[in-house]
Amino acid sequence: MYRAQLIQSQDKNLFNDFINSSPKPHFLQSYEWGELKSSTGWEPLRLLVWRDDRPVAAISLLKRPLPLYRHLRRSIIYAPRGPIISENCDQPGEAFFWDAVKSLARRQGAIFIKIDPDIPTDPVAAAECYRQRLADTGFRPSGSQSGFGGVQPRYVFRLNITPTEQELLAAMESKTRYNIHLAERKGVSVRLAQNTTDLKTFYDILTETATRDQFLVRSFSYFERMWDLFVTRGAARIFLADHQGQAIAGTLAFHCGDRVWYLYGASSNRLRNVMPNHLLQWTMIRWAKELGCRLYDFRGVPGSADQDDHLSGLYRFKKGFAATFTEFIGEYDLVLSPSWYFLWTRVLPAYQQVTRSLMRRSNTPKSDESM
Repeated sequence: MYRAQLIQSQDKNLFNDFINSSPKPHFLQSYEWGELKSSTGWEPLRLLVWRDDRPVAAISLLKRPLPLYRHLRRSIIYAPRGPIISENCDQPGEAFFWDAVKSLARRQGAIFIKIDPDIPTDPVAAAECYRQRLADTGFRPSGSQSGFGGVQPRYVFRLNITPTEQELLAAMESKTRYNIHLAERKGVSVRLAQNTTDLKTFYDILTETATRDQFLVRSFSYFERMWDLFVTRGAARIFLADHQGQAIAGTLAFHCGDRVWYLYGASSNRLRNVMPNHLLQWTMIRWAKELGCRLYDFRGVPGSADQDDHLSGLYRFKKGFAATFTEFIGEYDLVLSPSWYFLWTRVLPAYQQVTRSLMRRSNTPKSDESM
């Protein structure tokens, strides 16, 4: 009745079609996201479970060898915003799905499986039901509860974009609406990136932003790979804001199913007072509506609008579009090897803390090893 299929490259359209048509699609579970992460040390594994002739559940797993113990062939496995389970998957089907995932993970030498599903804490009853299902499967809560709250943002702003453009504008805070129109009056225009030259323009502005705001940014080759995997097939778009013939800001957004996510934003140190970022967001919202989407995700924000938080301005900016603050249930781990999991959660963090301290003393740059 049920069967599990390990997805190969020739089956990627089948896998993506299921992800896109599910009630909770996510670009981080797409076949191409696994391909992108394969360039950063992760090995993608995709599993699709069928009930008779219909797929009912899927997961894209990212596998990485355990640091310091590669020779022992131990690994960690992470499913960003997974799994994807359809409404047609009943309780026996879900049990079969998780048994197949566990079996695959054990064959890969995994010490645990980490997930951070797209399940909001509201409505409470639905969230508690999902938590109980995870507990019954063997998962335990994990991950940070502060800041952005883990590997993927635990707190986001989301906007229902099914109303008309006029209704969406009317619902925004007056300052946000004013800044959108101000950018237009000041001569800011938004265009789509058409080629890798435009991609380089976006990347240059992004690195300028990273220097100003003190965060790490991946290499240009990573974004070139992203362009080839997503932008060329219409699953992502780069938007550039121009003023008097010069690009002064840019954004990158992803599309999957009935949703669009704002993933990267960049702004030059010049002409920030002409409010290009407000017009960029409004342009991306309109693009999402043109695609027939119902949800626009502004991605990560801090857990509150605390004025002392250095990200409070980001919180207020996204809230201004009349978006809804959304908290997810967070990260969960399914432990397959308790002793190795103890080393991963207790011993390795202490080692890394000492290493970071030594690196800071020697001014050695930290590599980008994020999930």
